Amino acid sequence: MRRIHVALAVDDLEATIVDYTARLRAPPIVVVTGKYALWRTTEVNLSVNADVSGSERLRHLGFEDDEVATKSETTDVNGITWESFSPAWQDRGIVEIYGPTR
Repeated sequence: MRRIHVALAVDDLEATIVDYTARLRAPPIVVVTGKYALWRTTEVNLSVNADVSGSERLRHLGFEDDEVATKSETTDVNGITWESFSPAWQDRGIVEIYGPTR
């Protein structure tokens, strides 16, 4: 399966979790309290990172792809970073970066 991936930086992680859970009609599958949340639906892989810089912004785009072994990164003509990675790679990376999840 291949899903579009969107990564956002947000000011209020807890409010974002409530809002996006309603919008996506599903709770996040991973939450790192105060730092990170991940939704993985049939349509989208959406991650949000807490960012205290003061504004919501796009971090990067990409594809979650079951057939990809490792992560790769490219930049499009607009300067937007696109990642490609497997679900297993992302799951390992979350724990390595943020520690235990709830």
